[in-house]
Amino acid sequence: MTSGPESALGQLRALETLESTYDAWAELKRDHAASLIQFREEQARLAQQGAFLLGAVRAAGMDSGGNSGPGLQPQGAASDFLRDAESKLAKARDAVLQREAESEARYQAAFTEVRATLLDRVRRSLESLRPHLTLLLRRVGAERSILHVARVRPDEAVLLCYLLTARVPSRYGFLFDDSTEDLALAPAPLYPEESVPEDGVRPDARGLLSVIDASAEVLPLKGFVPLRVPRPGGGEDFFRLLQRGAVMEVEIADGPDFRSILTREEAERFAGHLLRLKLEGRIGLDIEAG
Repeated sequence: MTSGPESALGQLRALETLESTYDAWAELKRDHAASLIQFREEQARLAQQGAFLLGAVRAAGMDSGGNSGPGLQPQGAASDFLRDAESKLAKARDAVLQREAESEARYQAAFTEVRATLLDRVRRSLESLRPHLTLLLRRVGAERSILHVARVRPDEAVLLCYLLTARVPSRYGFLFDDSTEDLALAPAPLYPEESVPEDGVRPDARGLLSVIDASAEVLPLKGFVPLRVPRPGGGEDFFRLLQRGAVMEVEIADGPDFRSILTREEAERFAGHLLRLKLEGRIGLDIEAG
């Protein structure tokens, strides 16, 4: 069996950085997954043992209704043997289920502590550290433009995600992860965790917004930071900062897709939203025209 959640919790309590908090969380997830596999394997082994025992009894003719042949146990003795073996197996199965329930309770308590600690450390970090953004304007004709935001550090990425969404990302290096399970496809925008299934990591823009809205504390984001920008007449637009090497490219949801070429009004409204955050003292901001 795995050693339990104590190792991850020890790491969590030893250091108070955001990175170490995420490292402890990742270790806890790995240990929990390994624990679940081991319990499943132990239950499967007991089930196989029971099936084998019953098959052996039948093969020996000990459960048949006819007369016992030479060398075979009488029917009553066979029933006692089988009943005793099944009783021992049932007790072993119950013991495994009990250990699994106790282990799961410890892991869930540990997950609760890790998530609460992470949220607390993010909030305390924002009291003394403001993410600093540099907005870069690239004109595309007279009425169109592309906006870039200079690359931020990993801690800033976590804080920026919380500042813009009131939720923490599920992984420390989420913004800089450009891995893909299929080289023919761009990296998926979600990780298969936090209730997102393996086949649900590539939703369209509307699906991404649904995942964000459905999440209470943690977002399984990969490679981008989302934000909403109000419209003058009411409502809001869904933007994202998509990591592209040395910069993050600003994209706006347009139906099921995103586009990076913004109208003048969209670009100015996005820049104005960041400026409001700066004036409120929530971020640092520089704006540069290219």
